[in-house]
Amino acid sequence: MLKNDRLCNKLKEKKFVITVEISPPKGIEVTKAIEEARKLKGIVDAINITDSPMANMRMSPIALAHILQDHLNIETIFHLTCRDRNLIGLQSELLGAYALGVRNILALTGDSPLLGDTPQAKGVYDVDSIGLLRMIRALNSGVDYNGNKIDSPTSFCAGTTANPNDLRKEAIEKLYQKVEAGAEFIQTQPVYDKEVLFKFLDKAKEVKVPILVGVLPLKSYKMALKLIEKVPGIEIPKRILEKLEKGGKEEGLRLAVEFIEEIKDRVAGIHVMPMGSVDFVFEILSRIEEMPLVEKEVETK
Repeated sequence: MLKNDRLCNKLKEKKFVITVEISPPKGIEVTKAIEEARKLKGIVDAINITDSPMANMRMSPIALAHILQDHLNIETIFHLTCRDRNLIGLQSELLGAYALGVRNILALTGDSPLLGDTPQAKGVYDVDSIGLLRMIRALNSGVDYNGNKIDSPTSFCAGTTANPNDLRKEAIEKLYQKVEAGAEFIQTQPVYDKEVLFKFLDKAKEVKVPILVGVLPLKSYKMALKLIEKVPGIEIPKRILEKLEKGGKEEGLRLAVEFIEEIKDRVAGIHVMPMGSVDFVFEILSRIEEMPLVEKEVETK
């Protein structure tokens, strides 16, 4: 049986954590996702499951998270956005996830439907990520969003996001608000400049929850340009673009390894976004010196 509180316990114990992000299928076939997750078992602490990323319709992250936990006995973190569900729907999804044993959440506001494959859809946004975190905290306290008692309290481990590239005062203040609302860990958007990251960590030094730094390995110069164009909040220094243009995939791999080596002693962990190439995760982690090992779970009947 899966002990689905290991991630939060490890974070509270200030042990180094590695998470990897995968996306659900655009359809009903889950074999590829299962095989990707199987490759990651024993290498990462948990697998993040995205919620229709960039507003592109995909299978429910709760469903896939449950399937992976059930098939592979691996811990998951499901993403939940405020874009597609009203207050009733969000609470219903949360209670359903808890009943299925999916207990780790990344609370997100969510990208606008205008960015995705169904631009005629209407974004709901009854609350933002801060309101969603308050909702989760309420359920953990045994009440719903309006303070009405539920039959039993939940015990979710809720995290949220931050963008290290955004050093504005209001962005840092919002991060503190997320923690006050109940965030127990932070997973950042990708960052490629260690000095920018260290500035962010200095500004967020009073954030008393673990921060896992986003690492999105760059496989080519073309991929880097596309990310800059399509993904809000991503900044890639010119020097890295120049190296990628000359060195391609191998240089992207080397840069990711170098970056992790330089930051690993200052952060609680890393959150790797392999963009469909989970084999890249192995190549990166195998090259990191003294990378903390993932604790193996002892299965019990």
